[in-house]
Amino acid sequence: MRKAVYPGTFDPFTRGHLDVVVQAATLFDELVVSVLHNPNKRPWFDVATRMDLIRDAVSSIDNVRVDSFEGLLVDYYRRESFACVVRGVRNELDFQAELAMAHVNRSLAEDLRIVFIPTSSVYGFVSSSLVKDVALHGGDVSQFVTPRVAKALLEHVSL
Repeated sequence: MRKAVYPGTFDPFTRGHLDVVVQAATLFDELVVSVLHNPNKRPWFDVATRMDLIRDAVSSIDNVRVDSFEGLLVDYYRRESFACVVRGVRNELDFQAELAMAHVNRSLAEDLRIVFIPTSSVYGFVSSSLVKDVALHGGDVSQFVTPRVAKALLEHVSL
């Protein structure tokens, strides 16, 4: 069985992320969307909330499950016996950043395999940071995120 991981902070999970999940789910027997707990970032949503929002977004895709991890991706990769890491790329800048990260990860684990999946062009500009900025300023984020995420964002900015 070929199992892949799609790691990220997903704060919040966007339709661009979902697009990558839909594409990757066709390539592997099991895809694990895994929320990284990164102590260097200040997320709007805690790990459990992000996992719940992702579960809701991917609920119709049978071979996708949601998990979380802390620490190095390579350690998690080995511990869970993943065949591959999935990374979404929106544009050339994303690709450059992801390629640099891939080189670091491969220097730590030569057996690590990475697949880059380009998002559909309609999501080429959508980022979690952009979505949070739009929400913070009262804009409509419904075209960028699922209804459940949009509701969570609205609740967050209303605090």
